[in-house]
This record gives sequence, structure tokens and C-alpha cells, in this order.
Amino acid sequence: MSGTAVGAGFFVLMLVLLALRVPIAISMFLTGAAGYVTMAGWDPLLAYLKTMAYARYSVYDLSVVPLFLLMGNFASRGGLSKALFGAAESILGHYRGGVAMAAVGACAGFGAICGSSLATAATMGQVALPELRRLKYAPGLATGTLAAAGTLGILIPPSIVLVIYAILTEQNIAKLFTAAFVPGLIAALGYMAAIAIYVRLYPGSGPAGERRSASERLRALLDVWPVLLIFVTVIGGIYGGVFTPTEAAAVGSIGTGVLAVLKGMRLGGLLDCIYATAEATAMIFLILLGADLLNVFLALSQMPAELAVWVQGSGLPALLVLAAIILIYVFLGCVMDSLSMILLTIPIFFPIIMGLNFWGLNPTDKAIWFGILALMVVEIGLITPPVGMNVYIINSLARDVPMSETFRGIVPFLISDALRVLLLVFFPGLSLFLVRLMG
Repeated sequence: MSGTAVGAGFFVLMLVLLALRVPIAISMFLTGAAGYVTMAGWDPLLAYLKTMAYARYSVYDLSVVPLFLLMGNFASRGGLSKALFGAAESILGHYRGGVAMAAVGACAGFGAICGSSLATAATMGQVALPELRRLKYAPGLATGTLAAAGTLGILIPPSIVLVIYAILTEQNIAKLFTAAFVPGLIAALGYMAAIAIYVRLYPGSGPAGERRSASERLRALLDVWPVLLIFVTVIGGIYGGVFTPTEAAAVGSIGTGVLAVLKGMRLGGLLDCIYATAEATAMIFLILLGADLLNVFLALSQMPAELAVWVQGSGLPALLVLAAIILIYVFLGCVMDSLSMILLTIPIFFPIIMGLNFWGLNPTDKAIWFGILALMVVEIGLITPPVGMNVYIINSLARDVPMSETFRGIVPFLISDALRVLLLVFFPGLSLFLVRLMG
């Protein structure tokens, strides 16, 4: 049996393990180990395992992961979500559907200092849902808005998923953050447009709130200055070359930690943040370890390389191949989380993409463009049935709203997502022009 056939067979076995609800890290590790033994034997596997963990975890760039996670946990504890929502509501709340739009804007702002979609959805859901209910928004629109807007947590940099993509593909983290900024902004504006259209088609679904006075708006805007300061320091420091991404994450963690203390966080809250960060970091690092072993086995089997050669020699149009990859991502998003999808698919899809011609892009631009496109498609999985992790989080806060109603409320945002993906596919400059401008 050829190495490619062995690789494909064990890959299918891993999908079976996932279907049986074996955790993704364990599924990848067991599949990689069994495949490695099949290809090379026990002794080479044991020799590799001796150094695998150290080789992976000693990568300096990985230190940014717990720091950004800690920054997000401090931000959740520091009352920043309330300030962001209050500022956005003071500006948009008096329009029809305005409070839902304010929730989108607040999620975008919170995502700029959080980097986690699930944390953004959970935190902003607690802040915005009571106000949406008070104004008698349609339940599906309220929960659907918060679930979809939560995805902005991984679209607006900093993003944990982009950090992992950069490490897997050996790309520059700062350039990927730069490339994600405009698509993330387009995502937020697209969600607001979807709300505006929806409330005009169904006028009673999103009533307008009260108009705030000029002094109230100014006061609300002044309350978000710590968020702006942290964002400018972290992201501006990275783009300006003052900090490396890891240094910026450390500075941001300290800044959000101090702010959380000033907002009333005590020792118990600090310990909760540290524990939550350690738990999330352990989960991510364990998945990375499983992915490493799986990827080494796949490299031994030559399956990714052979698949890339076959695609290049098949004569299939590059856009057709890309469309198939996007559809696979959408399908996987129904059963997997975003980080697992990236770790599982990038070693296979990345060589294929790099071997094809898209709009004459050079290899670096192509890698960055595909990374942003993959990020955009992966986030759709956070709001698609039957998994839709963001939907489950929001529905845990609104237990009286049926899950089916929330998924119906998601539809306008999925349409917005589809249009955005098409824009990014056919206009790579949307992702790349800031990188080129600042390069």
C-alpha cells in the first residue's frame, strides 16, 4: 500500500474518532501515533516523542497565546464590555435596530482587546441581552445578533487563530494582524447592514431606543478611553515596530489587569482569570501537540504533497479548488471548533493553495490572503448548526429562546458572511493593501 493511501486511510480513521466524540487532541495524537508506527515503526516514534513536546512548546511565538488569553480574561473582568456597549448605544440606539447595531460595534471593540470569539459572545451577551429584551426586540434577532457579533472576537486582531496559523505556516504575525483589520471592519459593517435591512423588512423586530443628549453621549464616549488606549498601545505598538506581538500582548495584559483592579477586581477575580487562562492554554497546547504528531505522520506518508501535485496537474481552475476548500471548511464548521479546523486542515490545504496561481499573488501575499480567508470561513462555523458554539453560549443566557429561533435569527448574518467571503476571494487587495502600505 502506498504512503498516500496509508495517509488517507488514517485520516479517515481520525474523522471516525471525531464522529465518536473523541476529543480532537486525542484523536489527532492517536491517529498520528498509529500512522507513524505503520510508516516507520515503534523505535522512530519513541525517538520522536522524546523531543516533540519540548520542540513545540519552546517556540517563542507561542508565548503570545496565554498572554492574549489573559488579556481577554482581564478585559471581561474590567467592565470594558459595559463601557463599549454604552458608548455604541448612545450613538446608535435611537435608530430602528440601533441597539442591536450597538451590540455589534461593542463586540468589535471588545474583540480588539480580547482575541477570543467565545469570550466576546459570553461577555457582551451578558451586557447587551437585558437591554435588547427591555426594548422588546424579536428574540431570534436579539440572540442571533449576539451570537454572530461574537465572531468578531477572532476577526478583529489580535486573534488567537491567526497566531496559530502564522506558526503553522511560518508567516509574520504582525502582517497577519494588519491584513485582518480591514476584513474585520467590513464584517462589523456588514452585520450592521444586515440588521438595518432586517428591521425594515420586519419593522416590529427591532424598535428604536431613546435618543441620548449630547452630554450623555460625550460621557459615554469618555468612558471608553481605556479601551482605546490599550488598543492603540497593543496594536499600534505592533504595527509601529515598537513591540513584538509577544511584548505587545504582555503590555496589554498588564494594562487590562491594572484596569480590572481599578474597576473592582479583587484577589479572587485575579485567581479566576489566571485559572481560566491556564485552562484554555492547556487545551490549545494539547491540541497543538496532537496536531504536530499527526502532521509528521502525514509528511511521512507524503499525502499532502502528493495531493498538491495531483491538484496542480489536474487542470482544475484555481478558483474551483478554492471553492471546494471553502465548502469543506463550512462542512467541518458544523461539527468542529475553529482552532481544531485550522490545525487539522492547514497542513493539507496550505501546500495546495501555494501551488496554484491566484491573481498573480506572490507566495507571501498568497499565504497572508489565504490565512485571512480561512479565518473568515472558519468563523462561520461558530454560528452554523448543529454545533455553532456561539449560539449555544448565547442560548445559555437566554434559555427561554428556542435554539431553532436563534438559528433562524442567524440567517441574515450568514448571508452577510457569504458576501464578505466572495469579496475577499475576488478582491485580495482588501486583505493586502494595508500590509503593502505599511511594508
